[in-house]
Amino acid sequence: MKKMLMATAATALMAGGAMADEIKLGVILGFTGPIESLTPSMADGAELAMKEVSDSGKLLGGATVAPVRADSTCVDAGAATAAAERLVTAEGVKGIMGADCSGVTGAILANVAVPNGVVMISPSATSPALSEAEDNGLFFRTAPSDARQGVVMSEILMEEGIKEVALTYTNNDYGKGLADSFKAAYEGMGGTVTINAAHEDGKADYTAEVAALAAAGGQRLVVAGYVDQGGAGIVRAALDMGAFDSFHFPDGMIGQALEDNFGSEVEGSTGQHPGTDSPGAAKFVEQVGGAFDATSPFTPESYDAAALIMLAMQAAGSAEPGDYKSKVMDVANAPGEKIYPGELGKALDIIAGGGDIDYVGATAVELIGPGESAGNYRQITFKDGKITTVKYR
Repeated sequence: MKKMLMATAATALMAGGAMADEIKLGVILGFTGPIESLTPSMADGAELAMKEVSDSGKLLGGATVAPVRADSTCVDAGAATAAAERLVTAEGVKGIMGADCSGVTGAILANVAVPNGVVMISPSATSPALSEAEDNGLFFRTAPSDARQGVVMSEILMEEGIKEVALTYTNNDYGKGLADSFKAAYEGMGGTVTINAAHEDGKADYTAEVAALAAAGGQRLVVAGYVDQGGAGIVRAALDMGAFDSFHFPDGMIGQALEDNFGSEVEGSTGQHPGTDSPGAAKFVEQVGGAFDATSPFTPESYDAAALIMLAMQAAGSAEPGDYKSKVMDVANAPGEKIYPGELGKALDIIAGGGDIDYVGATAVELIGPGESAGNYRQITFKDGKITTVKYR
């Protein structure tokens, strides 16, 4: 149950506002690397929440929020750690919206966030291993764990009558975690994985990898990779070689680039990524109004991640991570008045008045266990060359 906010919250908010006229928040995402086509909308989503709060003038007695971007690269743990260290030590950020890919997120958490006591909320790091990471209560995520995604994708394939698949995954924490989760769930439902093979990103030619996958056979090729990297290379080689013409795409593969690059060539292929048809999703699209792609994977989750940081600050009466980390679960869950996109000023008012909120946001936020999303998914298929929603799960 959510703890009741202290009656002294209003006094604390006034003090917090006096101490910090501008609060910096880090936005660390892979602006270069294997998901670079997804990250601009993700950053825009997070920064929209920050602007909404700043424009309201209601955070901690009138503080504004300034985003500071940094490049995680998605795959280079050393570069990501250095970028995060700069955000904390040079820029003085009071929280981090990010990171994106699971491996760099784990590296930043262990090497920067925990040692410096900085809150991180990732919109897209999905490795099941992060559920067990030592985080001192500092790490949260608005995208569900791949322990859940593995079950969802297995259900989709079984419902499609696909009982035998070949599986390839990008050779990192994200790919390995998802592949393991999927294989266990799929075989538990009676399916057969003919081959479970890693692929490396950054190669010019994936002919050998696809030849091995084709030799193992399967009704469909599951590609747990990246839309701007090796995953796309695998798909292109499979199509060119005539090895597979039907694919299943997990979240790292789904984006506009997939549609642009393959379109009708992968007609009938399936996939899923975190998403919801909740009222908040529609409100978010309306709020964005075409300024950027509000439905791009992990963009609504990015808005929600940034919003949770700022609402937790208000609940704690402080922008200091050590003070507000314990409030993230409080503002995210019931009881309290439901809060949707475009209502962050209203939420700040309620909290300042000593009331409770239940932040629903753009993705039907509900944080469970060690501070991660309970999980909703958008199931897609390729129809007439376009990514088309089938339903939500």
